[in-house]
Amino acid sequence: METQQKTQAENPPPKPATSSCRKMAKDDASFIEDVKDHIDEFINASMDDHKNCFNKTIKKMFGLSRAVAEKHEAEAKGVESFLPLQTTVSDQ
Repeated sequence: METQQKTQAENPPPKPATSSCRKMAKDDASFIEDVKDHIDEFINASMDDHKNCFNKTIKKMFGLSRAVAEKHEAEAKGVESFLPLQTTVSDQ
């Protein structure tokens, strides 16, 4: 039993590319079946499930926006450029 736990700790299962709060998503379902199942899950979910899903979604959104901001900042540090200020005055 201990070796199984060590193996699981060393090799965690791969995370899905996009995680969602769906519990029973079927890969072979048609679009309409998928929408019906999603609505049923949403209606029948407990308040705790809704809170957990909301928190996961918010954390994921902020994590993605932070990653994009850090990447943009890293790219901006390497390049430093400026444009001269140009003003134009016209009599109208």
